[in-house]
Amino acid sequence: MLRPLNTAVCQLQPSGIRRINMLAARRGDCIPLALGEPDFDTPRAISDEVVAALDRGETHYPPNNGTRELRSALSSYMEQQGLAYKPEEIALTAGATEAITATFLAMLEPGDEVIIPVPAFTLYEASVRLCRGVPVLLDTSRNGFQIDEASLRALVTDATKAIIICTPGNPTGCLLDAASIDAIAAVAQEFGLYVIADDVYNRLVYTDGYERFALRHPELRDRTVVIDSFSKPWAMTGWRLGWFAADAPVFAQIAKAHQYTISSVPAFTMSAAIRALKTDPAPMLDIYRARRDRVLRALDTMGLSPAVVPQGAFYVFLPVTEVTGIDSQEFCERAIEEAGVGLVPGECFGTPGFARLSYCVADDALDEGLRRLERFVRGL
Repeated sequence: MLRPLNTAVCQLQPSGIRRINMLAARRGDCIPLALGEPDFDTPRAISDEVVAALDRGETHYPPNNGTRELRSALSSYMEQQGLAYKPEEIALTAGATEAITATFLAMLEPGDEVIIPVPAFTLYEASVRLCRGVPVLLDTSRNGFQIDEASLRALVTDATKAIIICTPGNPTGCLLDAASIDAIAAVAQEFGLYVIADDVYNRLVYTDGYERFALRHPELRDRTVVIDSFSKPWAMTGWRLGWFAADAPVFAQIAKAHQYTISSVPAFTMSAAIRALKTDPAPMLDIYRARRDRVLRALDTMGLSPAVVPQGAFYVFLPVTEVTGIDSQEFCERAIEEAGVGLVPGECFGTPGFARLSYCVADDALDEGLRRLERFVRGL
């Protein structure tokens, strides 16, 4: 008899977000307000660097963590944001996804627990399980998507190893406030926990006063892993380029996990990554801000305003069950079938009752999608 495959993998379910997008794709005229991907192409100046790199013959094995030039550029870029990491404490990865998985591979023993405030990107829970860890979900939906310190403390056990956060958040666009960040810091300090700061949306913030965890709590540098990506701010989702930064002892272990999983990202993308760091994403941010405001006005008109106004990223999290009385999974499936508009149910983020709307689509498609959504809601 054939021996069984890895149970940690076999027990995982395929991505619910991808399933919804496949349902939407089957209906040819469906407007997909589901996938979190910029509708812009990568700026030409960045793409041109790949052509130049190929012409220079940069097709050989690069250093595992990225070229010295790129890691120095990333170090300077982070320093401009107030984060001090040496080039030797930074590694280029295959998107933030690989950085997160490599971090968990380096941190987790079988049975170790990771606290995940939800709603959250589905990758976190899946990656913890792949690494034989145990995801522990902290529901923030009743607290304005902020972290209540008492609720966080109540989840800490002898098996707790880390907390992972994302601010601005996916799927809410919510910024964690100072009290939330300080609560995470206090618990991490007291119990010796690691903090994984998934900062992939840090350049897509619409308000002043935004503070990243690592910037507000530099005293926890020894246990903080900062993860970032080129995908969202520079419309480079298909490039699969991200990075992580960590204190040297922690970095060394994550770098080994990175080395033995993918070795490195392609050599000919690295000069383009340097060029991206010199490119101002503000014009895209201005467009996203205008789209957010238009979406909020439309949602208010149809009586479907979000629980919190998004202050970053490009998502709105809608309380569809509270407003319509319909289960969020059913709501999203019916929206595709009956209205031709794709949304992601809150179940995909650990919070049933909600639906994520992504406004990183072309303006005309966004407006038509909102019109369809309004007709659907009014017809329920």
